[in-house]
Amino acid sequence: MINKVLDTIIRNKMFNQGDKVIVAVSGGPDSICLLHILYILKEKLNISLAVAHLNHCLRGEEADKDEKYVKEFCRVLNVECFIKRVDIHKLSKKKSISCEMAGREARYNFFQEVLKEIDGHKIAIAHNANDQAETVFMRIIRGTGIEGLVGIKAVRDDVFIRPIIDITRKEIEEYCEKNKLHARIDKTNLENIFTRNKIRLELIPYIEKNFNPDIIKVINRLADTVKTDNNYLNKIANNNFRKYCKINKDKVIIYKEVFNEEEAILSRVIRLALKELKGNLYNFEKTHVYDIIEVQKKSTGKVVMLTNNINALNSYGDIHLYIKTQKTSSDNVEHLLKLESENNIEEMGVKINFKLVNNLIQRDLKNDNLIKYFDYDKINGAIKIRFRKNGDRFTPFGMRGSKKLKDLFMDLKIPKNERDVVPLVCFSDEIAWVVGYRISDKFKVDKDTKNILQIKIESEE
Repeated sequence: MINKVLDTIIRNKMFNQGDKVIVAVSGGPDSICLLHILYILKEKLNISLAVAHLNHCLRGEEADKDEKYVKEFCRVLNVECFIKRVDIHKLSKKKSISCEMAGREARYNFFQEVLKEIDGHKIAIAHNANDQAETVFMRIIRGTGIEGLVGIKAVRDDVFIRPIIDITRKEIEEYCEKNKLHARIDKTNLENIFTRNKIRLELIPYIEKNFNPDIIKVINRLADTVKTDNNYLNKIANNNFRKYCKINKDKVIIYKEVFNEEEAILSRVIRLALKELKGNLYNFEKTHVYDIIEVQKKSTGKVVMLTNNINALNSYGDIHLYIKTQKTSSDNVEHLLKLESENNIEEMGVKINFKLVNNLIQRDLKNDNLIKYFDYDKINGAIKIRFRKNGDRFTPFGMRGSKKLKDLFMDLKIPKNERDVVPLVCFSDEIAWVVGYRISDKFKVDKDTKNILQIKIESEE
């Protein structure tokens, strides 16, 4: 069995020479088996080990005995052991989530804490072949896609590794018995009150008895087969994501061209965009992907509200995914600017500097969207910066008459959700510069200009 685990490790390239590995150990047969095998292989693999054990405080004295057992087991092996206690029941109430989800969150947070403390590289988790089959069955019942059929990945994010993913629970129990490891048994795993337990205790035994005694191996083989196809589709989707998506702060733009792709690729690109924006795909479902596809078919300006405080805006066929907590405009707020010093406008997230220039020699008046030049002698009154107001009008460079600012934004195809946060530099009550886009014809530099005012704007974000 040790050779079988070693084969899994090598095939999935789980370790690098000199890796510091945290082994997640609950005290049960799976994790004790994993720790014992890695301990035997550590010289061959040239890795060092540490153990992380989280006491969930859910099973009273039994949980304390688990903690004590893990501590003693590590002492015998001379492996450093990190232990933490978290009241999972209290945490689940506080966050309004299930105990199962709270436990998972607490465990992985703890593993990351230990990883940082020891400057580690990998976190080894004791998922096995039975866990894999149970996970696939759970996802089938919930209506999963190809990604879900892959099940538990042997390596995730090049940090989380599962060396015994190809080992069955029966093999693990036999290994523990043969090596007299006396692992702890969590009796809650024998209660069919959770979906996973029902699959483990009822569904799989029923299939083994009535249909296929090797169902665990069959499901794991299915997961491996699907993984190959899924990896290929993900590779194409990633290429399309890099080609057709633009990542900004609090926003991802999906360009319209990608919506011509097959749904298998398009849906993956959308999921990648959502993950990029939010950091994970928790609470995102297939229906949200379809919502985005549908809003892209509609007219510009249409918005669909998704989960996790994210909106999808159709902007001339492109989809702008953004977090709804963006800055908003205020009709009443104007900031007076001083010529002689830097103006730091925290509310708008910008810094503004002024510089007087006395000649036009070799000066490129179009060199930067955030540096513009104005005829200083045409300026009367205070210089201010603000966001748009209802009824704003503007005279774009090259035009004699004015037009509604709203119409200018439409002409420039500025998305609706961004129009309220475009800074406007004003001379008295006249808009002189729609920052990042256009300057006013009224204050342009021409052949008669003697004194030039340079305005430079920097984003603080």
